[in-house]
Amino acid sequence: MSAGRIGYVGHATVLIELDGVRLLTDPVLGGWIGPLRRRGALPGGEVAAGIDAVLISHLHRDHVDWRSLRRLPAGTPLIVPAGTRGFFVRHGFGTVVELEAGESHRIGALVVTATRADHEIGRRGVEAAPLGFLVEGTRRVYFAGDTDLFDGMAELRPLDLALLPVWGWGPTLGPGHMDPERAARAAALLAPRVAVPMHWGTFYPAGLARLRPRPLSGPPREFAARLRDLAPEVAVEILEPGSSLGMGGS
Repeated sequence: MSAGRIGYVGHATVLIELDGVRLLTDPVLGGWIGPLRRRGALPGGEVAAGIDAVLISHLHRDHVDWRSLRRLPAGTPLIVPAGTRGFFVRHGFGTVVELEAGESHRIGALVVTATRADHEIGRRGVEAAPLGFLVEGTRRVYFAGDTDLFDGMAELRPLDLALLPVWGWGPTLGPGHMDPERAARAAALLAPRVAVPMHWGTFYPAGLARLRPRPLSGPPREFAARLRDLAPEVAVEILEPGSSLGMGGS
């Protein structure tokens, strides 16, 4: 019997369905973010239906999109970094739970624990540390958000599944991100049963795909190849945006 399912919506937006609870991470559901354009089909309306909570890793515009958040059912709880509740309340969201790294919040049958992330870049003028999230129920799922490698990553073990960023939204990466090599090193430290690369192939600057197409498809495959060398016991599942993966029962 399946214990749950992961749906890769695209970029850092993932639908985690586990033990009867539906969580959505960093929802960006539209066709554009500023100069960036979505590659492929728009997510269907079912992605935003019946969501029990939203996990927000940090405040960058490719992780907090107001139009997408307003598509969710009214009153959907937002789990956000400590220090950002007022930011969300000012934008009309009243059910907001702040967490610092190490703090937890129960959502139905699941416990969500905020984890450290190394992504220290300006975030809309709000002083707040970025987060990842550990989701614990009958499975342990780690959503890394946006992060580079950091000390203590291995302490998140044991993991059934890790959702790891392997790129960004353009032809180059700035600080606080993992490229395929560093993401593979992170996966080797975390040692999940399954690693799923994310944060790739979804948004790209308008008009650039013909000139520099590699970041749209190369990073997850480079990640998988490198991980085969570093930790061949970790299975890699490359999900195209819009596809899903079951988390099997015991």
